[in-house]
Amino acid sequence: MLAIRQVIDRTLVNFPGYAPEDFEVTAVEKGGSDRKFYRIRAADHSMILVKYSGHKEENRHYVDIAKFLAAQGVQVPHIYLHDPAEGLIWMQDLGEQDLWSFRGRPWATRRPLYESALLEVFKMHDAETRSPGRDALTLEREFHEPLYLWEQGYFFEHCLGNYFRLPAGEVRRLADLPALHEAATRLASVPRVLVHRDFQSQNIIIHDGTAWLIDFQGMRPGLAQYDLASVLYDPYVTLSPHERGELLGFYERHARRSGADVADDFRGIFDWCAIQRLMQALGAYGFLGLQKGRADFLAHIPAARSSLREVASRLDGLQELVRTLDTLP
Repeated sequence: MLAIRQVIDRTLVNFPGYAPEDFEVTAVEKGGSDRKFYRIRAADHSMILVKYSGHKEENRHYVDIAKFLAAQGVQVPHIYLHDPAEGLIWMQDLGEQDLWSFRGRPWATRRPLYESALLEVFKMHDAETRSPGRDALTLEREFHEPLYLWEQGYFFEHCLGNYFRLPAGEVRRLADLPALHEAATRLASVPRVLVHRDFQSQNIIIHDGTAWLIDFQGMRPGLAQYDLASVLYDPYVTLSPHERGELLGFYERHARRSGADVADDFRGIFDWCAIQRLMQALGAYGFLGLQKGRADFLAHIPAARSSLREVASRLDGLQELVRTLDTLP
């Protein structure tokens, strides 16, 4: 973490013409990230400084991915300067309103914002078919069978095991459900596109009335439905089944009009992606809450558990999981 004086000094070196007293610097809290964010305001400008460490390889590639996405027309923050030696990025300040901050507004207000977000993430999903720049990117490991199984294991270990304290034998029995292993194999067999990987309401900024994407450093080959499940079953925001259905239909229609291949089993794959995403989120909440001392994340477990139960109840082979979720305190 940088001291405020360090933020100012490093900014003055790279953006001459200002004096120290020109700057107002505030630290910005950002979820469970290990990066540190600072809003730097001057009389005529505002920008965000990101300080990252080299412990997570994906942080090193944020700038390259941002430039790639911008070239595809995706609305992402403009990068002013990157100092890879110091792990510092100065970028456009899109403001403080994320999609999450609209959660209490009427659906008539929120719906066009969600639709704007879906249009932006579709550009990402469609980018690989349009751009030769994809091959130059260093991305995280693609969604393949081992990664889907890892997400499931993350849930069973950190949520059912460590948080809910289920006996180890019961956890292993649920983790070995054939339907889950078959789902990992099936999802891994579907052609991949580029996905955000953490496409949820706090990673979608509303700027000038439209959606802009942030925190996309985990972008990798995967399934569009995984991103859709991430935002439509976002534990931070409550959407009704009708609202989810409207937005899923909006994405499908836009994808078809754009010439994308929308498979007949699109919604079936969406449901299994929702299982995966919710398991990943529940595992993360348990891990961050219990292992990293971030108890605030534990508060999101009930909403994510309820959504997992809802989706699992309409899929074959997950009845034992549903019964277990029903008996948890």
